[in-house]
Amino acid sequence: MNKRPDPERTDTENPEWTSERVERAVPFSSLPGSLQAKLRSPGRPKAEVVKERITIRLSPDVLASFRATGSGWQTRMDAALRDWLREHPHASA
Repeated sequence: MNKRPDPERTDTENPEWTSERVERAVPFSSLPGSLQAKLRSPGRPKAEVVKERITIRLSPDVLASFRATGSGWQTRMDAALRDWLREHPHASA
């Protein structure tokens, strides 16, 4: 029994693949480099210094204070720790 497609659930911008479309498909790697560059998601640029993800336990009041400063609080916390290391050079040895 053939089911009729539901017009409300049909995606006209992304139609179902037919066997003919599958036959014509080519791998991304076989596309010209210029087209691959255009199709690639630009994403985020690679950072010069890659930060390391860790788990750390902090006092609730310290964490709340940094979070209260808004977006970017983790970067500001990193800067505060960096300042502390500059002021206490023997602590980093």
